Amino acid sequence: MQESSTNSLGFQVQLRFQITQHSRDKILMENLVKFLGCGKYYIHRDIEAGDYIVTKFSDIVEKILPFFNRYRLIGAKSKNYEDFCKVVELVATKAHLTHKGLEQIKKIKSGMNTKRI
Repeated sequence: MQESSTNSLGFQVQLRFQITQHSRDKILMENLVKFLGCGKYYIHRDIEAGDYIVTKFSDIVEKILPFFNRYRLIGAKSKNYEDFCKVVELVATKAHLTHKGLEQIKKIKSGMNTKRI
């Protein structure tokens, strides 16, 4: 979520599905891009890692969610994925265009990744 002067609520929601892996998994990550037919792989310059990133909403809904719903993540990543799915649903139903929906997204985001207890 980022501030936006063009949005009436003052914020814009943009989803980003991201998987970070060690650089030794570069071929795997590049094959993920090819297999799913979406997203890009970015190599970090400062650490030995890379990111698979998908931002196009239709790709997230039509490709990412079906794949990861079928082939479930485990551990803390599964909890982050469940939260991500909740936000996707809020965006799909246009709830992100309301104050209540934005607050829900902020709350979900505040508990994800390194903020997860």
